[in-house]
Amino acid sequence: MSTTAESLTATLRPWRDFLEPTSLSLPASISEATSRVSQNLTHFFSNYALVILLALFLSLLYHPLSLIVFLLIFAAWLFLFFSRTEPLSLFGLTLDPRLVVGALALLTLVALIFTQVWLNVVVSVLIGAALVTLHAALRATDDLLRDSPYGSLLPDSPRGAYTGV
Repeated sequence: MSTTAESLTATLRPWRDFLEPTSLSLPASISEATSRVSQNLTHFFSNYALVILLALFLSLLYHPLSLIVFLLIFAAWLFLFFSRTEPLSLFGLTLDPRLVVGALALLTLVALIFTQVWLNVVVSVLIGAALVTLHAALRATDDLLRDSPYGSLLPDSPRGAYTGV
């Protein structure tokens, strides 16, 4: 496996965890839904970015010039975000991954708007964002806590329970 492919799979969470049907349930309250969205956006950040890029890609299938521009920019996404195991460093400064995603997203949107497919871009990004928010609200986060380094400190954890000394 190449280095790029290895680091791509390192930044993405396993799709079987992301798409696990038994992890989907309705939240009990708005507060719980908001908490789920926040935790899932953090945990599955790269997966959600890829979902939005896929929605954008599918909307460009009938626009060859825009599709070529998108594929060139997607190569930048692969190189600058998905293929990194450590944060991007520029002129000795370490860049926050969210800053890199924001800059790449802005570049993608501006480039595609200049290819005169702005309506496709807006609609596909809105559809992607709606899918991401829906998934993040419906996906329970209990198993995400279990996978954290603090999972053994949780009271009903299968890895053990915290006991005071």
